Amino acid sequence: MPIYALDDRVPTIHPDAYVHPDAVVIGDVRIGALSSIWPGAVLRGDYGTIVVGERTSIQDGAVVHAVAEFPTVVGSDCVIGHIAHLEGCVIHDRALVGSGSVVLHHAHVHSGATVAAGCVVTNNGVVPENALAVGVPATIKENASNPAMINGGAAIYVENAKRYKGSLRRLD
Repeated sequence: MPIYALDDRVPTIHPDAYVHPDAVVIGDVRIGALSSIWPGAVLRGDYGTIVVGERTSIQDGAVVHAVAEFPTVVGSDCVIGHIAHLEGCVIHDRALVGSGSVVLHHAHVHSGATVAAGCVVTNNGVVPENALAVGVPATIKENASNPAMINGGAAIYVENAKRYKGSLRRLD
């Protein structure tokens, strides 16, 4: 798997985390226990810091970047969907960022919140606890998220990562 140091920026990956062989991790990236980074995902901490908590999945094709002024922090028990883009934002514990969505500088997605597929949370945007963000740019629907679904999704990816860690094999 391509894991790279850049200058003095070196990734820190918990031994119980899973990074797929086709994911890319560069620089100051910290990945917590039982988290998973899936094929085609890129976590690039070349100018800023990226922190991924425990039991969080960063799914296929997602791009996570940070700049010096805005670290990107993804909490524990989060689900970051396929082809999502996170840049300089904070995703609090137990939140979901849907497939193809974008969350930008200094935005906050709070616990139990969902960013719907294809949504764009612009700079300084806030998705409150248990809210649903939809559209471009995001509009907020209070108390419209489903925290139980987020918790279930996070748990499924913890189990799937264990499966991959134990039985994935290349056939070529």
